[in-house]
Amino acid sequence: MAQKDVPPRWDRKMQQRLARGEAAALGEMYDRFASLVHSLAHRVLGDERAADRVTREVFAHVWEHPETYDPKQGPLRSWVAAVTHRLAVQRLRATETAALPQGESGSAQELESKLRRASVAARADYIVHSMPAPLRAALELAYFQRRDYRQTAADLGVTEDEARRRLRLGLQLLSTAHNVGTPPGYGGAV
Repeated sequence: MAQKDVPPRWDRKMQQRLARGEAAALGEMYDRFASLVHSLAHRVLGDERAADRVTREVFAHVWEHPETYDPKQGPLRSWVAAVTHRLAVQRLRATETAALPQGESGSAQELESKLRRASVAARADYIVHSMPAPLRAALELAYFQRRDYRQTAADLGVTEDEARRRLRLGLQLLSTAHNVGTPPGYGGAV
């Protein structure tokens, strides 16, 4: 799993190492981000093999084009997620378009709807995995274990006000999942 709050210095150094062609840097990036990349690709594509292919494509892109990452635009993690999203959507669009009968506008609309849903799901997954652990823990208790804010507070050992604050902030972050585009914190995919 990718580490949270990676300092921008690490991001810049990693980009420089990749630009110099250090294979060990690609290995470190893979170790850090492979689960994120695969889960986002799988969320969009709904297929294990296709997600594996996109994962390979993402790391090939990172290896071949490290200069496309701009540290001023946001963390390396967000850039990798944006590249993943772009490549997964391209693959889904190509696969689904090839399966469409020619001239069927209703099917094209269904494809676009499917792409929007997949993008929202992938973005929500990214947001949950990127949020601070205290917010994620509160949301997991409330959503998966059906705890109310009082039970969540008791389980987390925090005040009820703090539990409400964490739940509210976590839900506010998740509500941005419908703002389809690049993952939060990054201005451009590639």
